[in-house]
Amino acid sequence: MMTDSQSPLDPSTSEIGSSIADLRPAESKPPSNVPSTFLFGPEGLRSGWGFFLYLALAIALVVFAQKGLSPLLHGLKGTLWSGMISRVVVMLCAMLPAVVMAKLEKRTFGAYGLPARGAFGKKFWYGVIWGFVALSALLLAMRGAHVFYFGAVGLHGLRVLKFAAFWGVSFLLVGFFEEFLFRGYTLFTLSRGIGFWPAAVALSLLFGGVHLGNQGESWIGAAAAGAIGLFFCLTVRRTGTLWFAVGLHASWDWAESYFYGVPDSGEMVHGHLLNPSFHGPVWLTGGSVGPEGSLLVFVVIAALFVAFHLLYPVSTSAQLTADSSR
Repeated sequence: MMTDSQSPLDPSTSEIGSSIADLRPAESKPPSNVPSTFLFGPEGLRSGWGFFLYLALAIALVVFAQKGLSPLLHGLKGTLWSGMISRVVVMLCAMLPAVVMAKLEKRTFGAYGLPARGAFGKKFWYGVIWGFVALSALLLAMRGAHVFYFGAVGLHGLRVLKFAAFWGVSFLLVGFFEEFLFRGYTLFTLSRGIGFWPAAVALSLLFGGVHLGNQGESWIGAAAAGAIGLFFCLTVRRTGTLWFAVGLHASWDWAESYFYGVPDSGEMVHGHLLNPSFHGPVWLTGGSVGPEGSLLVFVVIAALFVAFHLLYPVSTSAQLTADSSR
């Protein structure tokens, strides 16, 4: 799943396609007496214009950052720090335009899924646990099919902690970037226009599609990324924030790339803990994609949907959202 707040969602609604704007805490709603115009509706800037303006600002920041940081990144080319800096930059390019949009739309930044209240709280750490367990379950299933072997430990001493911390921070940045870009402002805004689930499906298809740009990626891996993206949307819908999704995303990538040392969407990292091996047909091993390219990943994703639906029912999450908005 790697490519280089109280949320406004109230799960108590009976209409599955209701816009996010109808579901956010009352204090984040803009005035409803704004005259309707080509650009503005009763809730402020129309969702379509907000979506495209956000993307335009994000793209402009990326272009500016690429030009401004080119000398620095060139000097660090081939080092781990080059990737770390790039991840910081793209995360900021995804989030800073939302700060501008929040001012324009008279909302708080936290309304887009990352409220300061609850930051790195229980939802985040539950997500971390879910991510590690889910990825481990996938590899255990592959081991049971005799196509994957965990191998020996490849790091020792302080290098274990050093690389664990480095990749922990790195994949946390990836989690923030990808979750906010695909399930933060964009999901919030598109949901106001076309409804939550149509927006979730569209953004999940896009999320899967962009993974095809990764070297070594496959259609199965891209489809798996789209499916897990839709699961992330469900977690936003039920928990009311992005914190669970960010924790799960970061933990999944960390376990996959660092802890188990397997390819992540076709990419391998330097300094992984284990030295595993694969033996068997590509449809089971995932080939160059890694575990996300194995058909077994869809079994795990389906299990995630079922488990999350049972453990985070609508009635429970509705109470959580109600409590958070007091």
